[in-house]
Amino acid sequence: MILFVYNVALVVGLVVSAPWWLWRMATTHKYREGLAERLGRVPERLLSDPDTRPVIWIHAVSVGEVLAVSRLIGELDHALPEHRILLSTTTRTGQELARQRIGAHRVFYAPLDLPWATRAYLNALGPELLVLAETEFWPNLLAGCFRRRIPVAVVNARISDRSWPRYRALRALWRPLLSRLSAVLAQSELDAERLRALGCLPDRVSVAGNLKFDIRAAQEADATRLLRRLAPDAVFVVAGSTLEGEESAVIAAHRSVLPQYPSLITVLAPRHPERFDYVAAVLAASGVPSVRRSSWLGNEAPSLLSRGQIVLLDSIGELASVYSLASVAFVGGSLVPAGGHNPLEPAQFGVPIVMGPHYANFRSITEDLRAHDALRIAHKENLWPTFDELLGDRELAQAIGQRAREVFEQQAGATARCVDAIRAIVERHA
Repeated sequence: MILFVYNVALVVGLVVSAPWWLWRMATTHKYREGLAERLGRVPERLLSDPDTRPVIWIHAVSVGEVLAVSRLIGELDHALPEHRILLSTTTRTGQELARQRIGAHRVFYAPLDLPWATRAYLNALGPELLVLAETEFWPNLLAGCFRRRIPVAVVNARISDRSWPRYRALRALWRPLLSRLSAVLAQSELDAERLRALGCLPDRVSVAGNLKFDIRAAQEADATRLLRRLAPDAVFVVAGSTLEGEESAVIAAHRSVLPQYPSLITVLAPRHPERFDYVAAVLAASGVPSVRRSSWLGNEAPSLLSRGQIVLLDSIGELASVYSLASVAFVGGSLVPAGGHNPLEPAQFGVPIVMGPHYANFRSITEDLRAHDALRIAHKENLWPTFDELLGDRELAQAIGQRAREVFEQQAGATARCVDAIRAIVERHA
């Protein structure tokens, strides 16, 4: 009955919002890309693949989740060689990164949670196991798995502060579905408590830690090599995953500290690719000399970068590696009330990290770093003094960075725990 009500509400919502979606599809390419797959047309590359091994289907929404599960997929390839691991994503940027990381023949757009769309994929793929990253709970997909006796596991499970009230208000919907999950591997004890409260069976919930603590830059990115070559004596500040309202603060901070550090180069990496052109226009209007990373693609890069420039990192999948160059790293989504982004990418390199006060999406990680004095919190108005302090006191900066690396290393191991849990489910249902 609850699923019926959900589907009625879903159809009504789609009908009401149809004009908006049609307009977005007509004007924005990203809304058209993969539409047929999302509506239930299973791509031919999956249907015609000669690989007949049983399928484990992993779903990760976007770039952050793809990065989190990429190492897990590699470990599963070794631990379960008799299985074929496929990965679905929701966003275009997640799709691009997934194709780079594990190959286009193993990647597809996740179907919308419409009964016919999820049915088409479950029938075509016949997965032995569905693995969801974080909290991608979709009622029709879950119900379809349970009707077919397909076990479902959740890795890196979390319920953010922002989403917790909504989940709690709809726990009558979630309880019948979440109570049938085979394993839920939570990021923290708080996440585990919330998932149990929503209906997950207590004996199937465990704290495995955060897969993002196991993220390692798989290889040095081309951008990293180019920046090192083009600015061999530069002091780098890397501002990653920035959102609207943050780029102007980073540009202002760059201007303010440049007189004290004339060899400074700031690398600015917006979170969303559709904003690259907008941020390039903001940089042009600011008067600060700047260059786009994309201008080096297919062309010869300039012999050297000028001191004091800002480099717009308008590429996908290179930020994690570029953090290795930083004397200071700023992690965006945190100066504005958006919940913050992942501070672990710079932590792995022992880089001192600066974040704004809005980090609810990564509360556990950020507070762990703060507890070890491995991170600095700054507001828009004191971003530049924080940069100035860390650039000016290298002993302090190195100590903060080293503590961040230690936190990163101490918390590693979630991948191995998830692999063990997934292998146990597969063996149990063999």
